[in-house]
Amino acid sequence: MTTSGTTTFNLDLNDAVEEAFERCGAELRTGYDLRTARRSLNLLLADWASRGINMWTFNQGMIPLVQGTNTYTLPSDTVDLLEHVIRTGAGNVSTQVDLTITRISVSTYSSIPNKLQQARPIQVLVNRNSNATYPAASSYSPGATAAPSITVWPTPDQTGVYQFVYWYLRRIQDAGAGGEATQDIPFRFKTHVLEEPSGIQRLDRGSCLLIIHDLARLDGQVIEYRSRLGSLNPFHPDILDRKGLHCLRICCEQPCDH
Repeated sequence: MTTSGTTTFNLDLNDAVEEAFERCGAELRTGYDLRTARRSLNLLLADWASRGINMWTFNQGMIPLVQGTNTYTLPSDTVDLLEHVIRTGAGNVSTQVDLTITRISVSTYSSIPNKLQQARPIQVLVNRNSNATYPAASSYSPGATAAPSITVWPTPDQTGVYQFVYWYLRRIQDAGAGGEATQDIPFRFKTHVLEEPSGIQRLDRGSCLLIIHDLARLDGQVIEYRSRLGSLNPFHPDILDRKGLHCLRICCEQPCDH
């Protein structure tokens, strides 16, 4: 007998939710079940990004710096910057050089006396904005979007000479509006998304907990992916903790089998 010769197994959203229901001895029956499952999965992915676990979403970017301009927009799905350099002589094997640029805090940037001083940038402030669009009554311009951005200092003194090259952690893509989208998760994490509970747990309504995910069970994967996490500066806003829940979960209306 020979092996299959393939390594393409994956789960789309429908498969993932059906598997979760089956592990609880229940059945996916309504569109509402699928909708709540998708919402809980999106919350789980957001929590992973906040904690810096999604190390498979590294991307590299480059911003050409312009003389007299010190603030530049980052991709809207940026979670945080991991590394960054100032590149000069780009594209020439003899002259291309990557130079250090140090990340600084808001307090350090605010203490710089002359923020318009021009020279080669040596420091960068990362503005991890929400990418939300604000109404006219806000402090932003009407309809303006607070996109993630960087502010370099000194302000570039030349155009076409400096490039800000960076490696960033992006958001995990959404679970998807339909049920056939493949999730933006490595196969190694599939079993953690659909972690089987050690026993049937019940809510006050007698509902099943179909998807239970405890980040403590990810220790092995986190160690692998967080080997370069020292440069991250993540938030830890676990939304569901405020309700006294310590894991992300999806519940259904069918009673559990005992």
